[in-house]
This record gives sequence, C-alpha cells and structure tokens, in this order.
Amino acid sequence: MTDTSDGWSRVREELMFSIVVDRPGDPGVMNYRELPDPIVGAGELLVEVAASGVNFIDVYQRKGTYDVPVPFVPGREGAGTVRACGTGVNGVSSGDTVAWASGVLGSYSTLAVIPADRAVCVPQGMAMDTAAASLLQGMTAHYLTHSTYVVRPGDSVLVHAAAGGTGLLLVQMVKMRGGRVIGTVSTPEKERLAREAGADEVIPYEGFDRTVRELTNGDGVPVVYDGVGRATVDGSLRSLRTRGLLVLYGAASGPVPPVDPMRLRAKGLFITRPTLIPAYLHDREELLWRATSVLGWVSSNEIRVCIGGRYPLADACRAHQDLEGRASSGKLLLIP
Repeated sequence: MTDTSDGWSRVREELMFSIVVDRPGDPGVMNYRELPDPIVGAGELLVEVAASGVNFIDVYQRKGTYDVPVPFVPGREGAGTVRACGTGVNGVSSGDTVAWASGVLGSYSTLAVIPADRAVCVPQGMAMDTAAASLLQGMTAHYLTHSTYVVRPGDSVLVHAAAGGTGLLLVQMVKMRGGRVIGTVSTPEKERLAREAGADEVIPYEGFDRTVRELTNGDGVPVVYDGVGRATVDGSLRSLRTRGLLVLYGAASGPVPPVDPMRLRAKGLFITRPTLIPAYLHDREELLWRATSVLGWVSSNEIRVCIGGRYPLADACRAHQDLEGRASSGKLLLIP
C-alpha cells in the first residue's frame, strides 16, 4: 500500500482496535484488542468505521452455530468514511461516506477493509449511524416483502418480534405495500413501538395462533415472517391459511428442529428458509436496487429506523447480551 495522502497518513498514526473472537462461546469470548493495520487490496476500500450494526447473525457466528474459522473479527454491517482505495476501484474516492452489509466479516473495528462492489454511497445529509442501522435489516425486510412473499394490498401478515430491528422495518414495509400487520411482542413498551410503526394488531406470544385465527375470521394469514424460530414455529404453522407460506428468516430463540413434510400436506403449506446473502443479493444490480430503495425511504422519512442502543466498541459483549436477552428494541450499534 503506497498511498501517501494526508488522510492515509493520519490513519497510520492511529491505533486500530477490533473485537476478536478466539473461540466459539458466550459473549465473554469477545475481546477488545489492538491489531495490525489492515492492508487494502485491489477492488477494496479502507474505511474508518463510524458505526457497526449488531445483528443476530453475529451471535450465531460467535456461538459457532454458523461455522466461522477462529480467530475472527465479527460484524458484517457498518458505515464510515473511505480513507484509501485499492487499485481498480471506480466511482468512490477517499473522503466519501459509504455503508455496507456484505458477507465479509470485520466491521467490529475502528478500521475495516470492504469490497468496493459491496459498498453503497450514503445519501447526502444522512447521519452515518442511521445508515449503519438501516442497511442489513432494511434490505432483509425489503427482500422478505418484495421478493420472498410479495405483499399485496389487503393481505393480513403475521410479523413476529414486531418491535425488533427487522420487525419494525417489516411492519412499515408491509404497510407501504397496503398490507395489514398482526405483530407479536413481549412487553407493553414493545407494543407501543410496534403500534407507532403502524402495526394494526399487536398481540402477545402466548396463544398467538388462536388470536390470529380470531383476527382473520378463522382463515389464517397468507404469510408469517418468523425470525424467532424454535419457540414460534409450531404456532406459525397453525396461523397459516390454506397454501400459506412460513418464512423462517432467523432463529432468535434457537434453531428450528426438522419439520415433517406431512404436517404441511393437509393445507398445502409451504416453508422457506431464505438468507439475504447470496440468495437475495445475487449481484451488484440487486444490491443497488435494495440498498437505494431502503436508504431512499429512510432519507425521505417514508421509513423510520429505530436505534435502540449505542454501545462503545469495547462493550460489544454487553450489546450481545442485550440482543440475546431480548432486552432491547430496534437496532443496536457499536460506535468505535
């Protein structure tokens, strides 16, 4: 790396700190540590991280549920200022602000190397913590409502964890598309947040499938967006109407056990387990469609992002504890 610009020189004079996972385990396995300066390669950006998104996929990787070679620096989402560009990078310059939600790890850090083709420019005037809070969960809500099951006007939709980071965005996008939202929550405060986001009906988890039947005149809903997993999957199946679709996009309560296909037979039900990457970010064109849609809606206040907590980078352990313990609402961020 031979860039001698003032910006790069300032970065070199600073210390780089990251969260490092040396072995799978509970939040205590994450350590705040100084690391060598990263090297930016061809087609890559060196970014000074302003905010890193905390997501359940980070938890799964830390626990070893998703196999990641150790040691590793967690985090796949963030926003910050470009400090250097590798060879072959076009359309981005040092000093630009970018956001990313790529499959590349390393965002729990003061500096990160990001593939240029996974980064998008932050709209002018948007705060970088807002950009970091919007992209991964926003694009998740986008593909769920615009691709996995295309919500139609008048559809009644069940959204689990309706006051979570993704849940609040799902509520708003279903409403944008003309749907009716039935949301599950666990506390009165989360009920308030879900209603403020536009949920039509907000119900507790206990007996939710019976309540859904009552709210739909016994028919059930055409789709359930379920990021909770083990604790809700059975009730989610019972909440579906004939030929309904259960979309298992997460497993906050634990992995879903195998489902006997014969359970689906009587009503012709469907189950899918989608992921944003690579299935719904197939190429650069699809990334730009989803990212510019989400950031545009946030910038114009058509979609509101709820930041539920900001933690110093060194407090990543506490952020994970709050996320896993369902002690938070909205999006959690690490601020280096």
